[in-house]
Amino acid sequence: KKRAQMNFQSFKVPYPVNERYEKRVAYFSMEFAIHQPLKIYSGGLGFLSGSHLRSAYELRQNLVGIGILWKYGYYDQTRNQDQTLQVTWMEKIYSFLEDTGIQFQITIHEHPVWVKAMYLPPHVFNSAPLFLLTTDVAENDYISQTITHRLYDANVATKVAQFILLGVGGAKLLDEIGFKPEVYHLNEAHGLPAAFYLYNKFNRNIEEVRKRLVFTTHTPEEAGNEKHDIYLCHKMSYFCGLSVEETKHVTGMTDDQFNHSLAALRFARVANGVSKLHGEVSRHMWGKYDNICPILSVTNAQNWRYWADKQLYRAREEGNDLAFDDRKKWMKKRAFEIVADQTGKIFDPNVFTIVWARRFAGYKRAGLITTDKERFEALVNNTKYPVQIIWAGKPYPVDYPAISEFNHLVHLSKNYRNVAVLIGYELALSKRLKQAADCWLNNPRVPREASGTSGMTAAMNGAVNFSTNDGWIPEFIHHGNNGFVVPPIDYSKVSVQEQDQYDLDKIYELLNKQILPLYYDDYNTWRQIVKNGMRDVMVQFDSNRMAEEYYELLYNRAYSPAERRHAVAGDLAH
Repeated sequence: KKRAQMNFQSFKVPYPVNERYEKRVAYFSMEFAIHQPLKIYSGGLGFLSGSHLRSAYELRQNLVGIGILWKYGYYDQTRNQDQTLQVTWMEKIYSFLEDTGIQFQITIHEHPVWVKAMYLPPHVFNSAPLFLLTTDVAENDYISQTITHRLYDANVATKVAQFILLGVGGAKLLDEIGFKPEVYHLNEAHGLPAAFYLYNKFNRNIEEVRKRLVFTTHTPEEAGNEKHDIYLCHKMSYFCGLSVEETKHVTGMTDDQFNHSLAALRFARVANGVSKLHGEVSRHMWGKYDNICPILSVTNAQNWRYWADKQLYRAREEGNDLAFDDRKKWMKKRAFEIVADQTGKIFDPNVFTIVWARRFAGYKRAGLITTDKERFEALVNNTKYPVQIIWAGKPYPVDYPAISEFNHLVHLSKNYRNVAVLIGYELALSKRLKQAADCWLNNPRVPREASGTSGMTAAMNGAVNFSTNDGWIPEFIHHGNNGFVVPPIDYSKVSVQEQDQYDLDKIYELLNKQILPLYYDDYNTWRQIVKNGMRDVMVQFDSNRMAEEYYELLYNRAYSPAERRHAVAGDLAH
């Protein structure tokens, strides 16, 4: 049946709002991973915002998402003739998005650009309302159309234009639809130009902006936070008409590098890191700057209803171990059809399966266990405790070191029948690989993983987490009870080489001495560890808990100008 046409003039969320969450919130993110058919995400940031919108819908929160409709998505991962990675760009068509009929202009690069708003209604994928902006319209010249072609475009000017579109375009859209948010929530600093839009809107009164802006930071090291030349940003119209001098004055920047995250911390009334550890790292990292808002932490989570295998949970609740084992084996078998289809390798559901799958980035060390050839050979050729290993993930399309690591693993896998590298790591494959895994291997260099949510959804599908002690892991793993963790040392006191060597030694030691013997010689204990992980992740790391905390800790928090951190020199001056 045809649904009544939405009214986008005085927009309200199209479901009854729970009074605990009635404050109107607009949630800005460059990417949303809501469901496989909507390919507008690259990795963890999108998985987080997708889960957030699903939970906002489940809890009936008064929240709308603001994102961008990427014409070619992030990219499509295909293969060259020799199985190595090929980056391809395919146009995406979505019949389930509604045209709001809204078009307006914003200024990018001192030039008017038309913006069109599309809408994902809640009933399509069970998510809070999502507005997606596009510049791919006939009224724009070709260069302006390309702004929304590729997520995180490699061209710096295009990327800055994307930030402006998300921030200014998003804030202007909210005025167009009359939603009147009481809170503007920036998921990472990409949407920061919204702050300059609001600064103008409220007669250049920064306190009025601070009353409304909250900010989530995801990057635990300063080098990872985007900085761009302030004159380039100005030329691109990033600052909504402010001169470079005014911009420096209002953001407290002293040099010509514009630091987006630092500006966000100065414009926001409160910010959060995405795990307890990341909150601490962030407070320490930004501590040397003055006039920044308090940084709390709200640990990332994933939507249980979307991700968890319900039959596995049912068997666990009923204490039916036969059904439990049967279900896990069946899930592995189904996932191994994909392995066979892509690689021609037949995997065995009775064999211990290690999966390393997530975004490919240097610090995540995808190939760490392969760097010791002797021990790797012994692992994959072990007849007493056989293993199967699967890798998957999408490197950023111009991250050549990460792509060559991916290709190295592809070439390596050709030597073994029990090692496979898969392409197309998006939501659907992600879920299948978590179901395939007995062991979800995660070994980023501590403390560079802000949160790392993939292990949460792995646990929801009966995989045991085996990880270095980073991101959300310190809040979750009790070693040997619900997962396994590399015992941390003070990594700040060792070189990167020593850190890699230490982690490598510990991974092999734990695999060979604890994990594999447990799986093959004491399966009842292994099953209990799986179940404990499923139990602990369901309560603490379901995004309903997270969406609730965002309201409690950030959105409903009273704004106090006195809470801002002032450097020592600043304190003397006051």
